[in-house]
Amino acid sequence: MGRALGRSLQSAAVIADPTPEQQPQDLPAGDPDHPAHRRIKSFVRRAGRTTEAQARAYADWGPTYLLPYREAPLDFAAAFGRQAPTVLEIGFGMGEATAHIAAVRPQDDFLCCEVHEPGVGALLKRAGEQGLGNIRIVAHDAVEVLQHMVPPASLAGVHIFFPDPWHKKRHHKRRLVQPPFVRQLAEHLATGGYIHCATDWQPYAEQMLEVLSAEPLLANTAAGFAPKPDYRPLTKFENRGLRLGHGVWDVVFRRA
Repeated sequence: MGRALGRSLQSAAVIADPTPEQQPQDLPAGDPDHPAHRRIKSFVRRAGRTTEAQARAYADWGPTYLLPYREAPLDFAAAFGRQAPTVLEIGFGMGEATAHIAAVRPQDDFLCCEVHEPGVGALLKRAGEQGLGNIRIVAHDAVEVLQHMVPPASLAGVHIFFPDPWHKKRHHKRRLVQPPFVRQLAEHLATGGYIHCATDWQPYAEQMLEVLSAEPLLANTAAGFAPKPDYRPLTKFENRGLRLGHGVWDVVFRRA
C-alpha cells in the first residue's frame, strides 16, 4: 500500500458489474460509465503481496479479530464481548494508524473494513501482538457492511482517512465522499456521533467540507476545517508530505 490508511485501496469506484437482467455479453463494450455497469463500492482492488508474517497472522489471529460478512445486523456487544461505543473505520491501509487509535482509545471499539489482504494481515499482526481487544475486522466492501451489518443510529463515529482522491475531474464521481453515501453514514450515527475525514488533496478536502456541510443531519464541529484530533497519528507518508510542504485537511462533523 503506497498510501497509509488506504489511499491505494479505499475509494468510491464504478465497477463493471452487470445487473441480473443483463448478461455480460449485452453490456456496452469499452464504456465503464454506462449505467449498466454502475455499482458503487468503497474500494478499488489493487495488486499486493501478502508476506509470510501477514499470512501467519491470518492463521494466528484471524479467529479472534475477523468477522464474516453477512447480510444481517451485527450485534456489536456479542462481536466485541462488551458494550462500548463503536466506530466504523473505512479503509485502514496497513493498519498502523488504526492500531494506534485503538490503543489510545481503549474505551471505544473499532469495526474496521478493508479488502486488501496484505493490509488485513498487517492489522491482524499489530492487533494480536499488541493485545488490542477493541478491534474487529470485516474484510469486505465497507458500503455493503454499512448497508447490511450496521444497525441504524448505532455508531459513535466513522473514520475515512486518506481515501483515493481521484484527481482527474472526470473521475470525481468515483470519490467516496458523495451526498448519498454521507446521508447513509449520518443515518447510521447515534446522536452525537461523528464523521472524521482526512485528506492531503485540497480539492477533495473542499468537496468533503461542502458535501458534509450540505447534509442536514450533520453539524460542523469547527468553522471550516478542523484541527487534527489528537487521536489521529501522523503517518510516515503524511510526515513526508508535510516536509515537502504539502497540506493535510481534517473535517469533523457530528450528528445533532
